[in-house]
Amino acid sequence: MKTDSTISGSEMLLTVIAIRLAVLVLVGWSLLLLPRQAHDSVPACTAALATTATSNAAGSQHVSDAAFDDMLLHD
Repeated sequence: MKTDSTISGSEMLLTVIAIRLAVLVLVGWSLLLLPRQAHDSVPACTAALATTATSNAAGSQHVSDAAFDDMLLHD
């Protein structure tokens, strides 16, 4: 009776896939169990961008008004 101790390529591939799947499941469950952070409805960068836009009114602005309005619309 001869035993073959080597692992074939397909067995190795299935083992790697199974390990990666198990890691993904563990990470998913750990992220699900972590407490969620409170989401503020007011974005933090709006006030900073508004003050820089007003301070740069006399000088050159790197953000155009249309792009800034669009950014605020989607935020």
